[in-house]
Amino acid sequence: MSGRIVVLISGSGTNMEALADACAAGEVPGEIVAVLADRDCLGLRAAEKRELPSEVVDFKGFDTREEWSDALCDAIARHEPDLVVNAGFMRIVSPSCVDRFSGKWINLHPSLLPAFPGAHAVRDALDHGVRVTGTTVHFVASEVDTGPIISQEAVRIEQNDTEDSLHERIKNVEHRLLPHACRLVLDGKVRIQDGKVIVDQG
Repeated sequence: MSGRIVVLISGSGTNMEALADACAAGEVPGEIVAVLADRDCLGLRAAEKRELPSEVVDFKGFDTREEWSDALCDAIARHEPDLVVNAGFMRIVSPSCVDRFSGKWINLHPSLLPAFPGAHAVRDALDHGVRVTGTTVHFVASEVDTGPIISQEAVRIEQNDTEDSLHERIKNVEHRLLPHACRLVLDGKVRIQDGKVIVDQG
């Protein structure tokens, strides 16, 4: 049976498109049933071209983060998802919203967590002079970028890298890593034990 996936975006939507391609190719046992955004963005144009249902739950339209979070979670719930995917989604949601989809909400982050959490992970890696960074897919938790890690992959930092060039190479890895993680979750091969992810290799 095909899993129902809701994707959350804030920007260009390239990871959403990579996931849509993987679903269409049968590499992920699911389909994107909705693309939700916290603001108008390029990713919504990409969703429209692919004829994916899309909706904006605009953060600016609410008085508090809690009200916006509740509205976002209601929008997610209407699509009855088996999996919720943050793919370049840049807003923090309330703990009650996280709890509502606990165990089936994952996030993509452009560093090897726990290193460089937060909104400027690529810039922070360059500023610290590390030689290797990467990307992480993890379950969403109430504390930002702290949930149990499903998969990670390293990306070497080149001497002449800029924030843009490094982020582009990280995205190339993410386009492969995110669908892989979604497949593991939808296939039921992932479980959380003692705060860590156990992957069934069978």
